Amino acid sequence: MRCSSVLAGFIAALALQSTVLAAQKPAAEVWVGAWGYVGAPSPPGAAVPASPFLPPPVTPLGAPTPPPAPRAIPAPLLDNPGKVAIAPSGSELTNVTLRQVVRVSVGGQRVRLRFSNEGGTDPLILGSVHVGEAAQDGEVVSGSDHEVHFAGQATVIIPEGAPVLSDPIDLATKPLEKLYVSVHLPGTIAARVARTQFEYVAGEPGNFSGSATLPKVRLMRVPALLTLVEVQTSTAVNVLVTLGDSITEGAASTANAFRSWPDHLAERLAAHNWAVVNTGISGNRLLRYGAGPDALARLDRDVLSVPGIKAIILLEGINDIGRGLGSPTSTEPVTVEALKAADLQIVARAHEHNIRVIGATLTPYQGAAYASPAGESVREALNDWIKGSGAFDGVVDFAPVLADPDNPLTFAKAYNDGDHLHPNDAGYKAMADAINLAVITGK
Repeated sequence: MRCSSVLAGFIAALALQSTVLAAQKPAAEVWVGAWGYVGAPSPPGAAVPASPFLPPPVTPLGAPTPPPAPRAIPAPLLDNPGKVAIAPSGSELTNVTLRQVVRVSVGGQRVRLRFSNEGGTDPLILGSVHVGEAAQDGEVVSGSDHEVHFAGQATVIIPEGAPVLSDPIDLATKPLEKLYVSVHLPGTIAARVARTQFEYVAGEPGNFSGSATLPKVRLMRVPALLTLVEVQTSTAVNVLVTLGDSITEGAASTANAFRSWPDHLAERLAAHNWAVVNTGISGNRLLRYGAGPDALARLDRDVLSVPGIKAIILLEGINDIGRGLGSPTSTEPVTVEALKAADLQIVARAHEHNIRVIGATLTPYQGAAYASPAGESVREALNDWIKGSGAFDGVVDFAPVLADPDNPLTFAKAYNDGDHLHPNDAGYKAMADAINLAVITGK
């Protein structure tokens, strides 16, 4: 009963706040996306999804389409200068405080935070939320902590299937500045999840969201509740959204170090007043569920809804090819025609919003667990089409950047982390460095 009454009050307060803000909003107030993370979903049965996604659907053959198995990230690939203890993912956490590190790609006068319960089947209670400048090992810089409110309240109940946007927070930020967002969850949340980033987790129950340090702090891979950070800026800022799979999310890069190719690209674009929002999901596909809804299904919510968006870099399709053609018994075959059609849908829907789409070629994958000659033929045909069709507003040719000069079907040794699929830190930097910024900025 209490949850229902609080929820009703919250909705009423939001409606009143929207009316007041509409009347008082200054003409110069502009909000743009400055950081994003969609992540990967929890295994079936998790109390709260790790991303805003419902569980995978059942195929017509009756067999579920599960996300790929969690990929272990060794301790050396985690940026952890103070050697905070790394806790294994457990079954669930209750009455816990989580602290997530984010890095805004552009600065502004104020920030807003977007949290998601879009894959939840029950209301999600955020007991308390704080944000402040990030110091080392999960510690908030003294004097920078700000309590976050939602329609004027410190606690918010996010309805099932919905996101929530915080009130503006008077926290000025600089380009590429790191922040900690701390959340106290009075309920229970799943703590078994495959994702690239780690969060700082209090080792004692209770609300420590406003504390400079967390008691018995440890690092864990836990669900991603924060999906977008917006900044208010009086300077004209454009936003680039990167849409893709694990190669865009940054799998196999050093966790918590911001070394994915979108992160490196954000560093290059910061001086040009362009922000970068990463919406990559490990295992994601163009045409079928694969660690979250396919790119066509999530385009409106994850990409087109980002404030300030002007361009997209699209790097998707290798999981469709690998899972569709990597085994002779696959029930999910894919053709190059189907992948082209999906790309064209994304271009058409983006153009309706005056958003440019930059096509990126699929990187080498010979030697990967799901590689096959049939799949390689489709990859090459799709790449040729991306480069030569004129369907896109620009093209980024990632494939030769990472390829072995003696065998362009596989990774160069300097850029391969061992699975012949995901770049390492050096590979991601090479991808970002190879992008002609004029393709994005038009200058």
